Amino acid sequence: MKMSSIIILLSLLILFRLSSATSVVDFCVADLGYPVGPAGYPCKNPANVSVDDFVYSGLGVKGDTSNIFNLGLTTAFHTEFPALNGLGISMARLDIGVGGVVPIHTHRASELIMVIDGPILAGFIAEDDTAYFKTLNKGDIMIFPQNLLHFQVNVDKNPALAFVSLDSPNPGFQVTSTSLFANNLPTDVISKITLLDAKQVKKLKKIFS
Repeated sequence: MKMSSIIILLSLLILFRLSSATSVVDFCVADLGYPVGPAGYPCKNPANVSVDDFVYSGLGVKGDTSNIFNLGLTTAFHTEFPALNGLGISMARLDIGVGGVVPIHTHRASELIMVIDGPILAGFIAEDDTAYFKTLNKGDIMIFPQNLLHFQVNVDKNPALAFVSLDSPNPGFQVTSTSLFANNLPTDVISKITLLDAKQVKKLKKIFS
């Protein structure tokens, strides 16, 4: 094959890649009546879409903090706000009670937090085990790179409030403590992989089960 032909072929492949990454519709409001796939939900019939599909009021309500973490988490993901389907963005509201925490967790999306009422101690742990953390005050923002363990802690004597945005309509939260102790692994296995004694593992399994 001549060099000119190879260049043309490569150019066509690049153009195909670029065009395939470009949306061919303005929006794709999720039809939650169908199962979700790797690319999200199928689109709702545009004839049945109205302006109300593009408005969500759920984040205006304070979350319930009556739980072990003293945390109210209110999400605006594609299941709550179907208009986000395929758009690569979502939001959540964090109501953190006095002494409350957003437990250490991870997800497949980068996260940007903005503190509305603080202070909030926030941080993440990099792959080399370096911890990056700081106390954030009202108006401060911080980024948590995707897949890295991160957390937030209310360090004030009053309830804290923050909003987060994520670059996925379905970030896929995985909380470390519940993943470890709310599963069906035997106590001795969890004890081995965490170096915790069996008594402590049983206590935590009881709490998170």
